[in-house]
Amino acid sequence: MTAPFLAQTTHGTAAVWAVIVAVGVATYLIRLSFIYLFGRIDDVPPRVTRALRYVPAAVLAALVVPAVVSIEATVVGTLTTDRLLAGAVAAGVAWRTEDVTATIVVGMVTLWLFRFVVPI
Repeated sequence: MTAPFLAQTTHGTAAVWAVIVAVGVATYLIRLSFIYLFGRIDDVPPRVTRALRYVPAAVLAALVVPAVVSIEATVVGTLTTDRLLAGAVAAGVAWRTEDVTATIVVGMVTLWLFRFVVPI
């Protein structure tokens, strides 16, 4: 008997495992190609270097934004979530002080205040 939350498929077990192995090998080869490529070239082109400067900010935004923004049924509900308000306060502190520790401390204190002391 299978668990009710597992998706049912008409494909056999061998086909499912073949797809899992194929995707794993493809992922490995894609990653290996970049390691091999950058090991073989002497200089990274300036355009690539300029583009790679934005990768950390893009990754951070991709991780933080879904955790901060929650879509509610109304615009007021979306804009008054405790996470969004704490994130806005933390963004202001980050912009003003450029201090990572101050940003984290102020953001967490603001979130805890909105969550436990002054519920919205």
